Amino acid sequence: MLEKYEFILALKLLDFEIRQMTKYTNVFPSCFALLKNKLDVLCEFINNDENVQKWHSWSQIDEVQEHSRNLRETAVQALCQLEKYQSRLIHKHEHLISHYIDQLSNSVRAELESLQVHQHSKVLFIGSGAFPLSALTIAQETGAEVLGVDIDKEAVQLAEQAAAMSDFGSKVTFSHQKLKELAFTKEATHIIIASLVENKLEILEELKLTANSQAKIMMRYGNGLKSLFNYSWPLGTELPEWTQNQVSTSSQLYDTIILERAMQMKGV
Repeated sequence: MLEKYEFILALKLLDFEIRQMTKYTNVFPSCFALLKNKLDVLCEFINNDENVQKWHSWSQIDEVQEHSRNLRETAVQALCQLEKYQSRLIHKHEHLISHYIDQLSNSVRAELESLQVHQHSKVLFIGSGAFPLSALTIAQETGAEVLGVDIDKEAVQLAEQAAAMSDFGSKVTFSHQKLKELAFTKEATHIIIASLVENKLEILEELKLTANSQAKIMMRYGNGLKSLFNYSWPLGTELPEWTQNQVSTSSQLYDTIILERAMQMKGV
């Protein structure tokens, strides 16, 4: 019983510390180093086998669910702020590489093999963020054309500036327009939805109407303890219009699933 309360306290402390450090960065930017370190601690917390077991034991408790939701929202906001800061550092030729960023880069390379992206592919990345590591890695590794979409206009501007300073900027563009307003949505051969995108089912429904019926969709998500740093995906939910295949990429950050239109729906 004591371990249960220690687990709840750990969730509350992580939420408090990350939230406070995010506030401090608004006053003193050097605190981003502290925020980076604390987000790395959260990554380690999620990957700890003992914590995974504790989650299985107590995740249904109301108090655990409440503090888990609070921690996820705090962590998502903190990561968005950190990405903007990291993107600005590029212009100064400085770096603040976190464990999260390092692991993300490795995960993207593993995903590309599962998605079979190549130089003639057109990749739509939904939720590309201010520090577009995934989009740039895709362009670098495959030569594919990539369009990153984000609802945050400032994130889009920073991503454009970061891409312009890379060797692959000509292959990567960004937009904050709605999916239905983009001709690229229909042209895309592959679509990736970021783990920090919340309304995954709504976006999938929109893509059913706007995307090419042959496009492969990779959904990043985090269930279980990984939901402390990602939005979840309802595994087991029947989606008659889609086939769902989980992908093993050995990612410690999130899980992935590939969705394709069911055969009877293709060509509609």
